[in-house]
Amino acid sequence: MLVREATLRSLITDIFAAGGSEPAEAAMLSDHLVDANLYGHDSHGVGMVPTYIRHVKSGRVFANRPVKLAHDGGALMVFDGQLGYGRRAAGEAMTQAIARARETGVVAFALRNAHHIGRVGRYGEMGIAAGLVSIHFVNVADHRPLVAPHRGSDARFSTNPFCVGIPAGKATQPLLLDMATSKVAMGKVRVAYNEGKALAPGLVMDDRGQLSTDPAVMFREPMGALTTFAGHKGYALALVCEILAGGLGGGGTIQPATPRKDGIINSMFSVVIDPARLVDMDWLGREIDAMIAYAKGSPAADPTLPVLVPGEPERLSAEARRRDGVPIDPTTWREIMDAARRVGLDAQTLERRAAA
Repeated sequence: MLVREATLRSLITDIFAAGGSEPAEAAMLSDHLVDANLYGHDSHGVGMVPTYIRHVKSGRVFANRPVKLAHDGGALMVFDGQLGYGRRAAGEAMTQAIARARETGVVAFALRNAHHIGRVGRYGEMGIAAGLVSIHFVNVADHRPLVAPHRGSDARFSTNPFCVGIPAGKATQPLLLDMATSKVAMGKVRVAYNEGKALAPGLVMDDRGQLSTDPAVMFREPMGALTTFAGHKGYALALVCEILAGGLGGGGTIQPATPRKDGIINSMFSVVIDPARLVDMDWLGREIDAMIAYAKGSPAADPTLPVLVPGEPERLSAEARRRDGVPIDPTTWREIMDAARRVGLDAQTLERRAAA
């Protein structure tokens, strides 16, 4: 089904409000998830609503909890999410880091004990909007592992995203690298499973460590595992994300001594840099433009698939989905309606609003 952007934002806001979030928080969560769908990251979009509602009902996340500044060392900051919604915690931490970076030129901060922070690119976008460069490393705890190490046969860590945001040049759009260190995000496997579609080869392995195209290997016991991108390179970056994000802020890594209670706890280690403290910004803008033009000027191997730069696929997806509507598979939609019922909403009313 296709749902209009504005309608989807309104519906999801109502679900979070009914789940206990104050209006501003409910709208923030809805905007974050719908934006992920718009940008083509369905794995981090409204399909997460059932998980969020299940966790708020079971006490794995708490509505209306702001982030807490646990340590202020000037250019070094540690934030505690207090098991509040991760979008709020990470956004508030990033806002404070941006303000501090304007004073100090650079800030390194760690965030711990936050629920699912969602699409990490959002925090890179916040830095871009402020004219700052930012780098983000993320890990996941309180959850069973999903990704096998290179040469391994079972899951030992999660999809551990890595993100870099770079402001625009003089004539080009910003660069936003936002990627999982697995070949595919778990949410995209969930979407394929819900739609009854096979995966591309090499994305998952079964419980015996054999590569498979069946997304069901991630939804039955014993569970299989996702694979890392680029073999040993993705694995190495995932391990670095695990230690930087989970270690430096004290939130913990996914190693088995850290408790797992079937929630989602994200930690994030970020560096925020004011490039104007390092280089003439007019020169940098021209250099970014020239480098992007040089990269994109490579003749396409397939004329129908031109060379793109980080952030461009998301912009193209958003343009199409704002025009045509946001696609949601029937299983995901049914799960969202079940979540709405759990918080006391009338699913039939929501269905009619979506179809209007």
